[in-house]
Amino acid sequence: MAEQRQDPRDVPGAGGGTRGVRAEEADAWGELVDTARRTVTDGLVVGTSGNVSVRVGDTVLVTPSGVPYDRLTPGDVTGVDLEGRQVLGTLVPTSELPMHLAVYRSTGAHAVVHTHAVHATAVSTLVPELPTIHYMTAALGGPVRVAPYATYGTAELAENMFRALADRTACLLQNHGTIAYGASLSQAFDRTAQLEWMCHLWLTARAVPGLTPHLLTEEQVAEVGERLRGYGQRT
Repeated sequence: MAEQRQDPRDVPGAGGGTRGVRAEEADAWGELVDTARRTVTDGLVVGTSGNVSVRVGDTVLVTPSGVPYDRLTPGDVTGVDLEGRQVLGTLVPTSELPMHLAVYRSTGAHAVVHTHAVHATAVSTLVPELPTIHYMTAALGGPVRVAPYATYGTAELAENMFRALADRTACLLQNHGTIAYGASLSQAFDRTAQLEWMCHLWLTARAVPGLTPHLLTEEQVAEVGERLRGYGQRT
């Protein structure tokens, strides 16, 4: 029989934080947990590596540190304000909280996904910028930069990431992984998956002996960027 878990909206002060969990936060937490679990099933992280967050008003819900995603329950809601002060839950927030908060403070992001994806991390050790191997580079704002290495969880890493994200929605973290943001958890996840795919593509192409991958020009990427502005269904 499937384990029955109580909805935090039915538990006053669920998680033991400084206030109760609001309905929109409970819904967002469920989507956050689903997204975090998807990073594992899709091979973007191993174990408890990587982290996910989503902004609800002035509260940032974030995966807690060192807790396997399949063990997270509705009552484990973990949230901080934009200054990093914990306002929901008792579990310690991810050690990468400085990166997440730096994104929210400087962009209109509503969700952030950080992973240790294998191909993307490999590329981060080889080049200062992902070569323009595919036109979907434009979907991330242009050539994806590599933020210089710094110890995880530090202000230095958050600052390096901030610079690499200028006019971009994703970047690589040297010898570490990826970070991407979006207007929703699904968009942040999709951008993360797209970045990993492009890194895999470039590594595959450059591994062919005696041949050098053809790369797109800055003008070609810019042209695609313009076309993508009108891509999709009109509403």
